[in-house]
Amino acid sequence: MAHIGIGLFSLACVYPFLFVVVLSFTDEQSLAKNGYKIIPEQWSVEAYTYLFRTGNQLLRSYGVTLFITVVGTLLTLVIVSLYAYAISRSYFHFRGFFSFVAFFTMLFGGGLVPSYIVVTQVLHLKDTMWALILPMCVSAFSILIMRTFFKTMVPDAIIESGKIDGAGEFRVFLYLVLPISLPGLATIGLFAALGYWNDWFNALLYIDDARLLPLQSLLMKVETNIQFILQNAGVGGAADRTDMVRTLPAETTRMAMVVLATVPIIFAYPFFQRYFVQGLTIGAVKE
Repeated sequence: MAHIGIGLFSLACVYPFLFVVVLSFTDEQSLAKNGYKIIPEQWSVEAYTYLFRTGNQLLRSYGVTLFITVVGTLLTLVIVSLYAYAISRSYFHFRGFFSFVAFFTMLFGGGLVPSYIVVTQVLHLKDTMWALILPMCVSAFSILIMRTFFKTMVPDAIIESGKIDGAGEFRVFLYLVLPISLPGLATIGLFAALGYWNDWFNALLYIDDARLLPLQSLLMKVETNIQFILQNAGVGGAADRTDMVRTLPAETTRMAMVVLATVPIIFAYPFFQRYFVQGLTIGAVKE
């Protein structure tokens, strides 16, 4: 009975996404006439055809998003793990100061205008890939998670044994600490990957070059264009414009955008699933 209940609950969690996938393959006229149905009366790929009419831009945006997700996640893991390991060691004399620096940024932010000035005027990163990567590569929340992991899950005896054998601090960290820290790294890696994949705001601020638009920003522009067409359909009263609006797959295109933006990142979960649950319970139990 418990397995049946868990199965039904899992189905209830997956059902909304499956419903969105079905709607994305539904004919727009059928959807307007019959409403939302799990088994539509008429199937259609017009929504995906409409999106792929952007040509190479969609594939380019996929490539940009994939690049910033991979590079940004790796950079986040490197910076966060090194920072957290340093402040987790009791013999590091400045651990209190650097812990306060990380925690302070969780309470107070510099604001949008200073951040924009730093990125564009000081670092000169406007219209570059780094403008989509660097502003998000350090997370105080992730630093505190990894600090807790290093303090509770990495025995001091392992670090001391490495130093007795003549290993330096970096070698101890690389060969002894990191191999047993995969649950924590997988947790913050998944959070970072999701953040980079779903980010569109940084592109809105720092990217004017269409070749550097990430996927989420491109889909947002497509949605904006659809809204503009629908809202201005009656202006001028042109018959051909009215026909275009009537055949425009507005609702199904929205569903297709959800599918295109969601499906690729779903494949990241199997790589993190092995460690994710253990990583979520960091510090919950200390032996």
